[in-house]
Amino acid sequence: MPQESAVYTHGHHESVLRSHTWRTAANSAAYLLDELRDDMRILDIGCGPGTITADLAALVPNGHVTGVDIAPEIVDQARKLAEERGLAHTDFAVADVGELDFPDDSFDVVHAHQVLQHLGDPVGALREMRRVCRPGGIVAVRDSDYGAFTWFPEVPVLDEWLALYRRVARANGGEPDAGRRLLSWAQDAGFTEIRSTASTWCFSTPEERAWWSGLWADRTTASVYAAIAVDSGHTTAERLSAIADGWREWGAQGDGWFLVPHGELICRA
Repeated sequence: MPQESAVYTHGHHESVLRSHTWRTAANSAAYLLDELRDDMRILDIGCGPGTITADLAALVPNGHVTGVDIAPEIVDQARKLAEERGLAHTDFAVADVGELDFPDDSFDVVHAHQVLQHLGDPVGALREMRRVCRPGGIVAVRDSDYGAFTWFPEVPVLDEWLALYRRVARANGGEPDAGRRLLSWAQDAGFTEIRSTASTWCFSTPEERAWWSGLWADRTTASVYAAIAVDSGHTTAERLSAIADGWREWGAQGDGWFLVPHGELICRA
């Protein structure tokens, strides 16, 4: 049985935000962009530091975009970014996807990127997203699938990292292999008109390898995830240090390649 709620496994350490602030509509929501019109009202759930939210707002200059996140300090960061980019047709609020404080049929598009994997009840969240989406509107979700991550060279300790991360995420109430489950969850939530696709992030240049390996090395030892992994008895600080070294070893390889696959859905409300 799914848990009613889940702990956000990553937290908001600098190493996590290093990844989140890299995300754009182009690299993280391309499957949605052809559906947008310039006058749409969009709700961006789990907006984080607001980089995708701001990009979506730029694409709907005659519409409005609302970004929500459960962490007040991150909402403040997203609000500041929108102000810096002159996006007056945006607003932000602290909100929980399981209980959104919006009337029925409020938005043309309800979007969530890398959110459902962290929830205890993703089907319930999709139902709530559908509730606030107008009839004929779009609920759009995209989540990675950790179990399908693959890389080269095969640094053995990264297998330990992946098994540990999946174990910790599930103990926290989430589902790290969310990408493959999105279609099933949407069907269970009552959607009948669904377009299911997939896309990837691939890190293979020297700069990309250094960035991806560095943020995961730091996240492995210094983030909320690291503290939870140790405090819950899943691993030790010594093993986390060894895993971080493995990330750095992989990042230093001239032929290093890392693939992050995502499931994505366009659901008609």
